[in-house]
Amino acid sequence: MAQHIVIVEDDAVTRKRLAASLRKQMYRVSEAENAGQMEEVIARDPADLLLVDINMEGKDGLTITREQRAASKVGIILLTSRDDQIDRIIGLEMGADDYVTKPFDRRELFARIKNLLARISELSEVRQKVEPVAQVGGWTLDHLRRRLVDESGTIEPLTRAEFELLHAFFRHPGVILSRDRLLDLIQHRQWDPDNRTIDVLVGRLRKKIETNPSNPDWIITVHGEGYLFAPPDI
Repeated sequence: MAQHIVIVEDDAVTRKRLAASLRKQMYRVSEAENAGQMEEVIARDPADLLLVDINMEGKDGLTITREQRAASKVGIILLTSRDDQIDRIIGLEMGADDYVTKPFDRRELFARIKNLLARISELSEVRQKVEPVAQVGGWTLDHLRRRLVDESGTIEPLTRAEFELLHAFFRHPGVILSRDRLLDLIQHRQWDPDNRTIDVLVGRLRKKIETNPSNPDWIITVHGEGYLFAPPDI
């Protein structure tokens, strides 16, 4: 069955044009004018990917992102006409996988959609093949449930991007990984040079695994080179 994309956009012209173009790409596409309509759609037919406009009345795109990320593993791409990078960073912090600034090149958007859906599918297959858990320094990374569990049994849920980044660190302990290399490991595509995705994700992971996130022991910044994952048992 074709992958299901839900467009959440209150501008009817933009929404319908985008939906028509995506259907030509052989996706199943549903349209929603607001969060309420989106929730009705995905209750009937769960989405593989949400395309969400940030600037909507009622529940905006950031609220939708936070709520959906807490409830599911659906892919989320934010659409924004704003130039302020703060909105993009907040969206990523809330668990969005990507963002596209309006007016966007449709070929670029379609490429990002294709790459994200392929990554989601690939990650699903990996979960079925890999060992269910990996242990480092008292932490257990649960691949099937995409979460961290500490020695006391306390659970730390992870967004998809957090899981992929931490999984990459677990596979390369003691190795300095550049931001470009990390982006390649978790995104499988090129990002804009000023993109702060990795820094945002590292900050979120530090809050979850470090005793003192401002003075980290696990994920070390190597200035001018990238990040080093240095758990105590390597």
